[in-house]
Amino acid sequence: MLPFELSLQEVGAKLRSKELSVTELVDASYKRIAETDDTLKAFITLNEDEARKQAGKLDQELANGEAQGALFGLPAGIKDNIVTEGLLTTCASQFLKNYNPIYDATVTRKLRAAGTVTIGKLNMDEFAMGGSNENSSYFPTRNPWNPDYVPGGSSGGSAAAVAAGQVYFALGSDTGGSIRQPAAYCGIVGLKPTYGLVSRFGLVAFASSLDQIGPLTKNVEDAAHVLQAIAGYDEKDSTSANVVIPNYSEALTGDVKGLRIAVPKEYLGEGIDPRVKEAVMNALKTYESLGAVWEEVSLPHTEYAIATYYLLASSEASSNLARFDGVRYGVRAENPENLLDLYRKSRSQGFGPEVKRRIMLGTYALSSGYYDAYYLKAQKVRTLIKQDFDQVFEKYDLVIGPTAPTTAFRIGEQVGDPLTMYLNDICTIPVSLAGIPAISIPCGQADGLPIGMQIIGKAFDESTVLRAAHAFEANTEFHKQRPSL
Repeated sequence: MLPFELSLQEVGAKLRSKELSVTELVDASYKRIAETDDTLKAFITLNEDEARKQAGKLDQELANGEAQGALFGLPAGIKDNIVTEGLLTTCASQFLKNYNPIYDATVTRKLRAAGTVTIGKLNMDEFAMGGSNENSSYFPTRNPWNPDYVPGGSSGGSAAAVAAGQVYFALGSDTGGSIRQPAAYCGIVGLKPTYGLVSRFGLVAFASSLDQIGPLTKNVEDAAHVLQAIAGYDEKDSTSANVVIPNYSEALTGDVKGLRIAVPKEYLGEGIDPRVKEAVMNALKTYESLGAVWEEVSLPHTEYAIATYYLLASSEASSNLARFDGVRYGVRAENPENLLDLYRKSRSQGFGPEVKRRIMLGTYALSSGYYDAYYLKAQKVRTLIKQDFDQVFEKYDLVIGPTAPTTAFRIGEQVGDPLTMYLNDICTIPVSLAGIPAISIPCGQADGLPIGMQIIGKAFDESTVLRAAHAFEANTEFHKQRPSL
């Protein structure tokens, strides 16, 4: 059995019994990447020399009998918008192709403390703007289930690497669904934590009021362990929430008896592939058999979520990306005529089409003549969307629906139609606007491609979300299905 097919507990037991070494795990990771990444293109930058040095140090700790945690020795991939000291962090953009950070993001530092090994930096849509990974300025990543299809985005490299067994787990970032949607397309688990639960310090900002780092893993238990390692208050992040962090693994009891589930009719209506709807309805029958109850509800402002999100996210992107001016860091245009020409040429050459599109949309929405009509109104609608969830959670414990309206689509099929591409996030964006946690887990297949189910919880109630996801996983086989590369 390949090391990455072992459960987290099995890997830990074999490490402690000296049946496996960290070096062997790292070797297996790079061997798998060598075998598959010419096809997948999941990685932008590999960290091979440093990873092998780190593996040697961790093996020495094992030999010394030092106490090890749940993630000790595991090879991990990091999305390329999370800064890593001494390892290029490009955001898949030509603007940052030479950016070598001098510090670690908080999550990177926490994983290092947990004894994980960073294998490399994973491909993504440029500056996390996209839903298919086709907006990377380097190359598109491909879906391990069928290389003619997209892996989703913007964390498509992270999802593809985990699904293909290149790394044991990966970190991604989710602004409007960018962990959950690629997890659904690639048949793995993707968790977006509550906004503020995981520090954003060291995450290159796209939309600061929406961005959140989270894990992509093979199963729910692994997601609980990774979340345990990265969650917690950080004084370096002004939006970090100072809340008690429970033991997430203790929530994985398999017991969902009496759990009250809400199913929004808006998530199963027009635009949802009938096969996706059928898979979610079958999943609800599984919950019924386990003693949970569900009812159809309405989240009436869902239809405004896409417009609200793209106004707010693009406005924040316009502000955040103003720092990329060719002066302080990143690529600088050659031979500018003056300072303004330096800004113009550097930004014109450094940013790709989707990034420029969103900067222009956001700048327009923030302009003096349109601020009230667009940005301010979008903020008010965001509040209404959050209130929809608040009202549902007064009666129900969880909300369940599909993660994405369809399975993965073909590479090149939608990249020329931004509006159609944006509509792929209709089920995930409302959750991001409300700032609440959600997990995507596999619940079926159609035409050989995975279908994802989204489980949404109350703010900071990741434990219930994980409990429900784990119970479904324990009673089905979908999470055990692997692509055959």
